[in-house]
Amino acid sequence: MASKLTELAIDCADPVGLARFWCAVLDYEVQDEDDGLVTIGSPALPEGRNLPGPVAPTLTFARVPEGKTVKNRLHLDINATDREQAEEVRRLLDLGARHADVGQGDDVDFVVLADPEGNEFCVLAGRYP
Repeated sequence: MASKLTELAIDCADPVGLARFWCAVLDYEVQDEDDGLVTIGSPALPEGRNLPGPVAPTLTFARVPEGKTVKNRLHLDINATDREQAEEVRRLLDLGARHADVGQGDDVDFVVLADPEGNEFCVLAGRYP
């Protein structure tokens, strides 16, 4: 048996604020909150370790003293499930995201945004249920 991707850990300055942003983006909820550490996940799969098949990973935000300094080496790609890409980008900008340039050029079918702490992520063109 292989491993399953169940959690992504993200260093940040404000775990509560960043968790709030990503909960709104992904329709996740806070699953655990401790001093300087907040874990969010899908309300449909709160205990994914023992389930067969794909598991929606949780995101854990950990407070660290240093700030972000360079482009992420790992980023999230997201897909809108109930709206077109342009509508989703507008929604995410309203939540606090901003456009980011990581050298993607003009001929791509994805939009690069950054969360409130500058972590880049892509909004893909395809829609998935």
